Amino acid sequence: MPRIFLQWLSLVAIIWLQSINGTNSNFPAYSSQFKHLLSISQIQLNNLAFASDAGKLFGWLSGSAANYLPVWLVLILGSSLGLIGYGVQYLFLIGRVSNLSYGAIFFLAMLAGNSICWINTVCYLVIIRNFPLDNQLAIGLTGSYQGLSAKIYTDIVDVVYPCSNVERARAYLFLSSVLPLAVSVIVAPVVRVINTVKTKREEVAFILILIITTVTGAFAIMGSLGSASSLLSPFTGVVGMVALLLAPLTIPLGLGLRHQIGKLAGEKIHIEETNSVSMDKTESGVTLDISDIISESPSDSFELSFSYTSEKMNGDQQSESSTSGDDKLSETNEINIVMEEIGVKVMLRRLNFWLYFFVYLFAVTLGLVFFNNLGQIAESRGCSASSLVSLSSSFGFFGRLIPSIVDYFVSRRKYRISRPAFVVALMVPTGAAFFLLLVKDNTALWLYISTATIGVCTGAITSISVSLTTELFGTKNFGVNHNVLVINIPIGSFLFGYLAAIVYRKEVNAKGKCFGMECYRNTFILWGTLCFIGTFLALILYARTRKFYNSQRSQGNRS
Repeated sequence: MPRIFLQWLSLVAIIWLQSINGTNSNFPAYSSQFKHLLSISQIQLNNLAFASDAGKLFGWLSGSAANYLPVWLVLILGSSLGLIGYGVQYLFLIGRVSNLSYGAIFFLAMLAGNSICWINTVCYLVIIRNFPLDNQLAIGLTGSYQGLSAKIYTDIVDVVYPCSNVERARAYLFLSSVLPLAVSVIVAPVVRVINTVKTKREEVAFILILIITTVTGAFAIMGSLGSASSLLSPFTGVVGMVALLLAPLTIPLGLGLRHQIGKLAGEKIHIEETNSVSMDKTESGVTLDISDIISESPSDSFELSFSYTSEKMNGDQQSESSTSGDDKLSETNEINIVMEEIGVKVMLRRLNFWLYFFVYLFAVTLGLVFFNNLGQIAESRGCSASSLVSLSSSFGFFGRLIPSIVDYFVSRRKYRISRPAFVVALMVPTGAAFFLLLVKDNTALWLYISTATIGVCTGAITSISVSLTTELFGTKNFGVNHNVLVINIPIGSFLFGYLAAIVYRKEVNAKGKCFGMECYRNTFILWGTLCFIGTFLALILYARTRKFYNSQRSQGNRS
């Protein structure tokens, strides 16, 4: 098969993996059942939500495994962990497994959360190595689909169990355990690193993928809005989403067909030229004696064969190059440009890593903690929790696309954007959004605006972080390095979430609930302050890496 076909087929497979890999977002759908069966408090239930993030503490194991095991095996192992973690919880809910302690459920939630790291590691590694010229664009496009996971699982559950809350909770756990493994088994043969010597941009293909992704996000938003969702039946929503997930498959099929047509056309021209030469020789009276072929020396025969093979390979490469989307880009073998190639031990001794670590902690992790508390925040303001969750998910989806779109248009002008500077530009509105939550507003307009802003910026920084990790610390040990970075998610989830719970508890009434601005006032002040501290740290990281990005910018202008 043509390499370009396998290369783009791997991208489509990763889109499918990411679309079902956000299983941790399903926890609110079955948390109430656990609270009832285990007879636990709200704080203990919040700790179970933290357990899923705590699984990321061991995410580095997936990176280490990827250094020694085949990619397909890492993928299957990761999805199998999810099968065990979610599967045993499902058996507990339906009564097939009894006497599970709170500690056992906590461990199973950690195991399930860790499985997400394994699948993410495979997706990031394959994208970075298969699309070295466009890894930010490809990562943003594929990663954005993880924001649709909650919508996809909800659509399926709505079709099967539209009414019963108990059955819906069981269905969420069953799908979370089985669906990732099923998709992993299907795509495992094509999720692999393609050894392409040289890579050129396929602009038309990326534009088509971008259009399909945007339409998919718009369809998901339309299905989440109350007025629009009433016009679509649950079954229609599932069919439409499946069709949109299959739509990217047309890209590798089209590229592979184009390659085969070009190859057949080249062979036809070669045969016609050979026949023409033979006819000319026949007409001129030149005959070919079989003894002339036999008397050729072995070296001459090998030389002729090697020459023909080399010319054919060069011709095939030129044919692939001529069909590339952007002929203005020069090919190079040294595509991945990084500051240094280092392992995790050396990385932990770098100041840039700790600046980056706390920037991520006060940006992405803080945003995730805000989303985890969105249900109680909405309740305290008298708003619909489902509408806020849908809003944050939708804008987070498009937030992950922003770096891809910016990177695409900027790179066309051969300009290399500074990732730390991009992060600074995104953290400023994030910090401002937390302080906007302090504005008294009976219509909750600022709550919706702040939620959308935090969703966009958090999603964008999440997408940028993958490319930033590779540029700062290299691609060879990316699997371990990036999973060490995201360890701050469970750390921040526990610290920030626990502090928010303490502040909330001080304001609760006799029924254990809190209403009004005071419930989260001090929490928002703390989160906004920490976000601006992170902005200052991002500025320092930008200053320390400015020379590197300027040098790459000047090289791009010279080329």
